[in-house]
Amino acid sequence: MTAAVLFGLSIPGAKLLIGEAHPVLVAGLLYCGAGLGLFALRFLDRRDAVEGRLGRRDLPWLAGAVLAGGVIGPVLLMWGLGTTPASAAALLLNFEGVFTAALAWFVFGENFDRRIALGMVLVIAGGIVLSWPPEGGAALPAGSLAVVAASLCWAIDNNLTQKVSGGDPLQIAALKGVVAGSVNVAVAFALGAGAPSAGLAVVAMIVGLFGYGISLSLFVVALRHLGTARTGAYFSVAPFVGAAAALVIFDEPPRLELMAAALLMGLGIWLHVTERHDHAHEHELLAHDHRHLHDEHHNHRHGEDDPPGEPHAHAHVHEPIIHGHPHYPDIHHRHHRRRRFR
Repeated sequence: MTAAVLFGLSIPGAKLLIGEAHPVLVAGLLYCGAGLGLFALRFLDRRDAVEGRLGRRDLPWLAGAVLAGGVIGPVLLMWGLGTTPASAAALLLNFEGVFTAALAWFVFGENFDRRIALGMVLVIAGGIVLSWPPEGGAALPAGSLAVVAASLCWAIDNNLTQKVSGGDPLQIAALKGVVAGSVNVAVAFALGAGAPSAGLAVVAMIVGLFGYGISLSLFVVALRHLGTARTGAYFSVAPFVGAAAALVIFDEPPRLELMAAALLMGLGIWLHVTERHDHAHEHELLAHDHRHLHDEHHNHRHGEDDPPGEPHAHAHVHEPIIHGHPHYPDIHHRHHRRRRFR
């Protein structure tokens, strides 16, 4: 929830910055602030003993996440914010949760039920109400479409990042920030953007550190423990935070369609956060490296080189087991629905 609040507050913050600099440059500064700030925090924290390390097999997933969510997504959002009210853009970002869940369910095989599906239908309905043109007709405003497209990019990012969520969240978020920020800044200058003032650059990087960097680090931890679709659903609180902040900051009137969309989306999110998933399931043989405590899922032996104390991180093997308990599709419960035991 903290990740959602931080990102939600960054939306009106980014809206304020867009009027002062090229949108792509703003996106680049936000991510540079996130990446550089997190690398500084990671250097001071030195958490190598308690967080897993990224390996070569993680790089393709991370590269795809950076491209979709760190390069393309922010540019689309900055462009959309240029012509879309900040409150409306904030609520349209609820589509990120919808796209995230759809990819997680139908591409990556996470489980879902009618309650979760109904919640997503309500979120979609709220998005349609919110983005429907006031003058009527079937065409959606280009700015709204750009925000929705950015949501799709971040949904792809979320599903790819879940594949590496066992690694150090600060390292993952920092790498994404530095690479994406550098690319976006270079693209902005190539498009003719002028150099920003020192004050604007500092403010943008501070907003990026909290709204993108720290938020993304917490989001990676949630992906590890909740799974992709559920994390996306909980993160849907972010647009409501952004919309509420935008109404105050920009003195935007609370339009009827905005209130209706908020009600529909709120009901959809409530269905998600009140879900309970409990059944007998099978854990197959699995070897990986991540932060953990010794619980029923981590009953393994230690070698001489493994770090002492808990929590800690080291390569370990999970032996096959069948048991039942309430759980989310986290990094230990990625079983497909057809593997359920009753």
